[in-house]
Amino acid sequence: MNVLVLGGCGIQGKGALYDLSRNPSMDRIICADLDPERIHSASYIQHDRIIPARLNAQDKTAMVSLMKQDVDVVIDLLPSQFVRSVAEAAIEAGVSVVNTNYGYDVLDLHETARRRGIAIMPECGLDPGIDLVIYGYGLRQFDELHTLNSYCGGIPEKKACTNPLNYKISWNWDMVLKTQKRSSSLIKDHRQIDIPAEDQHDNPFIHEIEFPGLGRLEAFPNGNAVRFSDLLGVRQTIRETGRYTLRWPGWCNFWSPLKKLGFLCDDPVPGLPCAITPHQFLTQMLEPRLQYQDDEKDLAVMQNVFTGIKNGKRKTLIFNVLIERDLNTGLMGMAIGVSYPACIVAEMIATGVIPGKGVLSPIRDIPSDPFLSQLQNRGIVIEKIVQE
Repeated sequence: MNVLVLGGCGIQGKGALYDLSRNPSMDRIICADLDPERIHSASYIQHDRIIPARLNAQDKTAMVSLMKQDVDVVIDLLPSQFVRSVAEAAIEAGVSVVNTNYGYDVLDLHETARRRGIAIMPECGLDPGIDLVIYGYGLRQFDELHTLNSYCGGIPEKKACTNPLNYKISWNWDMVLKTQKRSSSLIKDHRQIDIPAEDQHDNPFIHEIEFPGLGRLEAFPNGNAVRFSDLLGVRQTIRETGRYTLRWPGWCNFWSPLKKLGFLCDDPVPGLPCAITPHQFLTQMLEPRLQYQDDEKDLAVMQNVFTGIKNGKRKTLIFNVLIERDLNTGLMGMAIGVSYPACIVAEMIATGVIPGKGVLSPIRDIPSDPFLSQLQNRGIVIEKIVQE
């Protein structure tokens, strides 16, 4: 099987290359990046199975050409702004593609992709990704679903909490800041509630949860839970659903006043000798100060909570996931949690385990049992707690 990895030299890209290079089913792995030779700095990857290819992601013609080089499937780990151009290139090249970002920008390509005979599978990482497969699996355990709350976040282990934020960077810091400016939609008491981005860190739905082995974590709304309740077909019975980001307590108290003072603003600050926004300033200033040491672990933490009715009785299902940094390779827990699902699904598509065409969804198109089994084979264990 031949796989093309776009953004292969990034944090998540290295995770994908590590996983793919250990898979005996892989014949050829193309690492496409602006500077593909950087992959040689990752000594834990089997380089003899990887072909570096230089690619500027803004050059769609070059991307299409690369996809046409006898590629069975593409794994897109580029920043989210390239989701649509990658999907369009895949349609032109006639090759299926998996990515880990939200799929809002490609939903309208469904019929075009279906006619072309390819699959476009967005939302196939950690969050979104593993959580959505759990959504589909969890739903089948109920006759009537009442509550579905999803929590996920990347945090440092306790000994790595060495700054006032109790946070360090396990993926892209610029993207972390952008997610601090995302509106949310949830359902409470059967009623849809929309939370604007400016209120993300200051609203009545911020709360804490208990996670086994870690203790109390802060949860704040950060995503469109209403959309996924519609995809699940439970809008008529769902009483409560939300998608929440997890951090160590104190995150919202830190960011709420800064946001109100404009520190995440995207407008250039007047009076400076150059055009720079507060967001850009915080990106450049904080990124070097929020790095992990070689002996520190990041933790990718996920909890999905379902309540409803099964066989006339009330039932609660809780799914917990905890992925730690691999100190032997240096791979972040977040990178493992994002890249491994994409690799699993890419193989499922290429081998026909996932036969669908068009724009697909992990909720309905990824077979949960083999997917979860493949995660477990890679050391990602999902703890299931049943309360009746």
